[in-house]
Amino acid sequence: MSALTGSGTGALTVGDVVAERTVHLTRESLVRYAGASGDFNPIHYRDDVAAAVGLPGVLAHGMLTMGLAVGTIESWIGDTGRILEYGVRFTKPVVVAPETGADVTVVAKVGAVDDESARIDLTVSFNDATVLVKAQVRVRTV
Repeated sequence: MSALTGSGTGALTVGDVVAERTVHLTRESLVRYAGASGDFNPIHYRDDVAAAVGLPGVLAHGMLTMGLAVGTIESWIGDTGRILEYGVRFTKPVVVAPETGADVTVVAKVGAVDDESARIDLTVSFNDATVLVKAQVRVRTV
């Protein structure tokens, strides 16, 4: 199995951006995710229920946001079996507007490197606000 490299230049360096993308979520995305996950909480598809519980609108599922964040490194890592650990803290919701949806942007940077692994720090944002903090993936590099 080959070692991972950053920026196409060889060894990984702290600060290297290894992947980035923007994912557009729609209400249809939420319904599809609800069906796949079994999470049919109406705050993820009904404006009236979201408003009744004091939310700013229909929210993307936290696990959907978490999954699309780590999915950003999939093509860089090649083999998702290299993922050793993954964790996040949820800080702000992703509100998915009925007409325009929501764009979630993920930037994956090398945060630390040792002899056998690297910590990839994910910056996950929506509307210029960070929605996941301490979003870190430890991956095997050899």
